[in-house]
Amino acid sequence: MSPPLAKETREKVESWLRYYEDLGIRSFYRERLANSAAGETAPASSLDAARGEGEKEPVVRAGAAALRAPVTPATKIPTLPIVQGPSLFEAAERVEGDTLERIREDIGDCTRCRLHKHRTNIVFGVGNPKAELVFIGEGPGHDEDIQGIPFVGRAGQLLTQMIEAMGLRRDDVYICNVIKCRPPENRTPEKDEIATCSPFLLRQLAVIAPRVIVCLGNVAAQTLLGTHKSISTFRGQWFDFRGSRLLATYHPAYLLRNPAAKGEVWKDLQKVMTVLGLRPKKR
Repeated sequence: MSPPLAKETREKVESWLRYYEDLGIRSFYRERLANSAAGETAPASSLDAARGEGEKEPVVRAGAAALRAPVTPATKIPTLPIVQGPSLFEAAERVEGDTLERIREDIGDCTRCRLHKHRTNIVFGVGNPKAELVFIGEGPGHDEDIQGIPFVGRAGQLLTQMIEAMGLRRDDVYICNVIKCRPPENRTPEKDEIATCSPFLLRQLAVIAPRVIVCLGNVAAQTLLGTHKSISTFRGQWFDFRGSRLLATYHPAYLLRNPAAKGEVWKDLQKVMTVLGLRPKKR
């Protein structure tokens, strides 16, 4: 029988549980550690079984566990490092009867992190609530903060062009960000800000249940894949994320600064189109 928790520790745990209940997350599990052949320990995967068995392209499982692709003689995908996040974050599960409307209500007039102090609007997400394709960016910029809609600035206009080139409309897909409030001067979100807001993103994805998730840029990719590696090391590769297929590519804002990379992104989007059975828009 385990000894009782110290008062200070118990109060901290109770505080965290109240916080996650406020987020709408009420179900958790404990990860068990298993000994590896090398005598090291690694967290067990918390992801659902991968979809699409027998896929021609390798699928890498995402999460707190190490990301490893099946290696064939013709294909070798680099192993991404183990990055252990807070256990409650990794254990976030779909809330029974959850909806996008309920998630937005749970966010409320959020003051959970410092970003609320300078925002104009919470930028929740927009698009088809049953979309097969979801695009996830980093966070709102100036125009998004003013309008309360993700990807409406210059980078957003480029994303719209990319979506239309795939033969879709913005209304056909769902677009959101890792964080819901604009960071000052559009700086990169801090770890604690991401940890605070990410559970809402996980709930959004669970409700929508898309076939494909496209992470735009480092922050989105690193958050969902649980890695600190640069997106350039795994861009264009397929991963499995809780039953959805996930692919990371460069953020439209990066393309505005580096137009030469547009060709690489288009190759990535063509992979998405193949999976979804889409045809490019005729020019």
